[in-house]
Amino acid sequence: MCLRADQHVAAGLALSSTGQVWALYIGHGVLIGFLGMGAIYPPLVIYVSRWFDRRRGTAIALISSGQYIAGVIWPAVFERLIAGPGWRMTYLGYAGVVLLGMLPLAVLFLRPVPDTFGRGSKRVNFQGVTVVRSQARVLGLRPNAVQAIICLASFCCCVPMAIPQAHLVAFCGDIGIGATTGAMMLSVLLGCAFISRQFWGAFADRYGGLKTVLAGSAFQAVSIGAFLLTQNEIGLFVVAAVYGFGFSGIIPAYVVAIRDLFPSAEASWRVPLVLFTAMSGMAFGSWFAGSIYDHSGFYAPAFGSGVVFNLANLGLVGFMVLRYSQRTRIGNVLPAEDARLSPRIQATLKNVS
Repeated sequence: MCLRADQHVAAGLALSSTGQVWALYIGHGVLIGFLGMGAIYPPLVIYVSRWFDRRRGTAIALISSGQYIAGVIWPAVFERLIAGPGWRMTYLGYAGVVLLGMLPLAVLFLRPVPDTFGRGSKRVNFQGVTVVRSQARVLGLRPNAVQAIICLASFCCCVPMAIPQAHLVAFCGDIGIGATTGAMMLSVLLGCAFISRQFWGAFADRYGGLKTVLAGSAFQAVSIGAFLLTQNEIGLFVVAAVYGFGFSGIIPAYVVAIRDLFPSAEASWRVPLVLFTAMSGMAFGSWFAGSIYDHSGFYAPAFGSGVVFNLANLGLVGFMVLRYSQRTRIGNVLPAEDARLSPRIQATLKNVS
């Protein structure tokens, strides 16, 4: 999947380099976006999640940090190339990087994932550990009901997640701070997101995906509310840093939560569904905030709407965390079939059986 997606990205870049309007739409929208980037991240995180058990959160966080590293390196390279050979040659050159760089690396490092258990018998014995795999309930609810709650929660948290990332520079201009300073503020935000993502990965390994989503979302809610209360430049830099710290671990934590709660064999459709609703929230949040600004003439109502969506997310995730804690106390935590988990979870599952 990733190999074909890389080829689509390269083809989209080459097609877009012609400069025709139709070529830009097809090259970016269909080849680079729909068939390219959209087909890289979900399969990659699913692939990584199936290779790691005890350090799954750390591994997913590390893989997910690649986009932040790219966001630091490539814009500076592209700026120089566009000023020199031009944007068309830059597109063709980057298409060559994708084909000659990414494809060989994928062929070299990607291997078939370890065997995962299916959903056949009720019990599976793996290295002497008996694991109950009943899918009748997850957190005491129907599995698809839990999936729907997680999807709705991901949408609600990604609406406010998108607002500062898309509108921070314009927000600074709205309160009298220059665009250059706003861009620096955005860089601080993304830089803190990259650094803190590794922290959230380790946090997920220790406390689980759901609690990581709850903690990260709480940081995000506080910081997006602080944007409404802060007007001075230094204060906004601090708020941007806290916001970057909070939001960075949320999306990878959803992947960890799905892998914590559902069998590995179901990750191939459950994880992309959560990512789809999350990215839909990002798209809606960017548009919604801009629309509110167009009608009101200032950004306070837009950021206020982000707080409302974030509180809804905290309510949904808090509900699942509460049920998770209740199920832990009665010794019926997970429906998952994977016995290669931490000793604590193995012992819990063994006691259930």
